[in-house]
Amino acid sequence: MVLALDDHWIWDSWYHREGDQWHAYFLKAPKSIGDPELRHFNVSQGHATSQDLKSWNHLGTCLAPAEQPAWDDYTVWTGSVVRDDEGGWHLFYTGSTRAEEGLYQRIGHAVSPDGHAWRRVDSGLCLDLKGPNASCYEHDYMPNHWHDRAMRDPWVMRDPDGDGWMMFFTARGVGIPEANAGGAIGFARSPDLTNWTLEPPVFVGGYGQLEVPQVFEHAGHWYCLFCTSDKHFSKDQAGLTPGGPVTGTHYLIGASPTGPWRIAEGPFLDGSIPCRRYAARILKTDQGLQIIGFADRPNGQFVGHVTNPDPVEVDENGYLSVKSLENVED
Repeated sequence: MVLALDDHWIWDSWYHREGDQWHAYFLKAPKSIGDPELRHFNVSQGHATSQDLKSWNHLGTCLAPAEQPAWDDYTVWTGSVVRDDEGGWHLFYTGSTRAEEGLYQRIGHAVSPDGHAWRRVDSGLCLDLKGPNASCYEHDYMPNHWHDRAMRDPWVMRDPDGDGWMMFFTARGVGIPEANAGGAIGFARSPDLTNWTLEPPVFVGGYGQLEVPQVFEHAGHWYCLFCTSDKHFSKDQAGLTPGGPVTGTHYLIGASPTGPWRIAEGPFLDGSIPCRRYAARILKTDQGLQIIGFADRPNGQFVGHVTNPDPVEVDENGYLSVKSLENVED
């Protein structure tokens, strides 16, 4: 079985584990809109639970765009879920507004007593590309250079070296002539999950966008997972990638969550043309590391469900590889 809905397409997903139960949160859009390319602007967030990442109990919609006018009245896109020291649930998510035609992305914050019924904290908006460090980012929409003002896909985690919290997000560096070399992993800090300070990006380069970042440690190495399209490789990175550009999920490797990061050398982790699986996450399970994401276009047409997980192996130098792709089309 896979995480699928009869009447909705599913794409980006993120996960939280509580004991032996996994919570999956995901983007979904009704198939009644006809064209899956319209899904991004007909979106809500869904929630499901599982004990094995294969059999799922769908709990329904857990967050939808706000009523107009609001900073997130158009879309509520990809996010992450954490719990605080008192057990409270926190969702960080991407939002955009109809007033800006969805071109500007910002990051929101909602809380819940149960991990399902989310309530925005005040207006919900918790971080924008503003303040002294905004100059480190492409903080305005740049028509004819890039298709949006990128600030999305927040990944929030505890600071392993302190008492606060870290946020990583998809962004773009500033002043880079080649559009496909301007992708960045943005960064912010908070002492309390409520008040956030924008800091310079922790990585810039290689691709036009590094979507859906996920930062984690394993066996002494730090990893930043991301996904990208074959159309968004820089000229240099295209030449460095065995077999050339593909669409899917790759990773940065480094010594700490703030870097220095480098693009992992060698084969692209989990990619193909057409794309089999996109926006993947690597989860630490009782069976080891496993990768899970949504079935994109394995046969050329959009599928739109979450795949079953596949095992991820780590070699003696810390490089990752996917053991099998047989579940992607399940």
